[in-house]
Amino acid sequence: MSKAALKVDLHMHTHFSVDCLTQIPVLLGKAHAIGLDRIAITDHNCILGAQLAHELEPEFVIVGEEIRTEAGEVIAYFVQEEIPRGLSLEETLCRLESQGAVISIPHPLDRVRSSALGMMHTLEIIERVDALETLNSRCLWAVDNQRATELAKEYRKLITAGSDAHIPQEVGLCGMYMPPFTNTPESFRLALAQAQPYGRVGPYWTHLASKWAKYRKQWLPYDASAS
Repeated sequence: MSKAALKVDLHMHTHFSVDCLTQIPVLLGKAHAIGLDRIAITDHNCILGAQLAHELEPEFVIVGEEIRTEAGEVIAYFVQEEIPRGLSLEETLCRLESQGAVISIPHPLDRVRSSALGMMHTLEIIERVDALETLNSRCLWAVDNQRATELAKEYRKLITAGSDAHIPQEVGLCGMYMPPFTNTPESFRLALAQAQPYGRVGPYWTHLASKWAKYRKQWLPYDASAS
């Protein structure tokens, strides 16, 4: 990858996710401070935070969404219409395809997370997705990322990578080095075909921060849209 490559984190959350308290200005500030060139905001079952961030910095932010289906999670980029939680895999994919979104499967083979699709469901839809996430800094077992990498190679899929940041300290822990691209699905796909993942798995304690955020929102009234 040339020196002109962009450093891009393709998986992160804001306070519009149920298990995150990171405000949008804080997230954007952290991303710029550590030298990221582009980010994808992929809140759980919500695109409002990503849309607000995109309005602030349209060349810097990709609107994404991490969607919990009946079978597990999928992640999508350049989402124009929010996909609700709890739909079937089939319905979720149909809605994303109708928007022209770029579709990946986050942490597909993570043995710890109940939200992971797992091998069976991943293989059910692998021909319909653009990519597999092969490096996620919240995968506690490095071998789970490696297994996803091998699966992507076997099925000749594009790959994505991201920190899955729920707190500012996680932003940029991993991501992709990508050739320059415009903020369109077509350009993004072409850049992914030449991209290379970078980064590492983060510390376990970051998961505790997510649990705290979820409990905090249960105990005290919290309206993300008013923040």
